[in-house]
Amino acid sequence: MNVNFTLLESVSGSMQAQIIRSLLESRDIGVMLSQESAGAVFGLGVGPLAEVDVLVPQSQLDEARAILDEYYSGSLDVDE
Repeated sequence: MNVNFTLLESVSGSMQAQIIRSLLESRDIGVMLSQESAGAVFGLGVGPLAEVDVLVPQSQLDEARAILDEYYSGSLDVDE
């Protein structure tokens, strides 16, 4: 089966990307991270080379956006 991944959000730094990845994967949403290789090699945390694209399956995009909105608003229910 071929899964089409689409951009959910671009974040600054791999640490933020890993937090979002863990959050989404805990809710059974597939995640791929994509970063410019120079940013990853040098461990950059700011600037254009530090940007990490968070990609999710197209079929789970709406659910992922809703979870991310809850996360950013501070209303995320961690007991789910």
